[in-house]
Amino acid sequence: MKKTFKLEELDCANCAAKMERAINELPDVTSATVNFMAQKLVIEIPDEKFDATMKLV
Repeated sequence: MKKTFKLEELDCANCAAKMERAINELPDVTSATVNFMAQKLVIEIPDEKFDATMKLV
């Protein structure tokens, strides 16, 4: 499952990069991209693991 989330008050590109790295290290995350300019997080997690993994984010 691929979902897009709007991020609020993301102040710097370095913070966005750190967030992206940390989310990509979570178990079952297929991919995660944080776009600082668009203030968005796009995350992909297998459907059956989505709810459990999102509790960690």
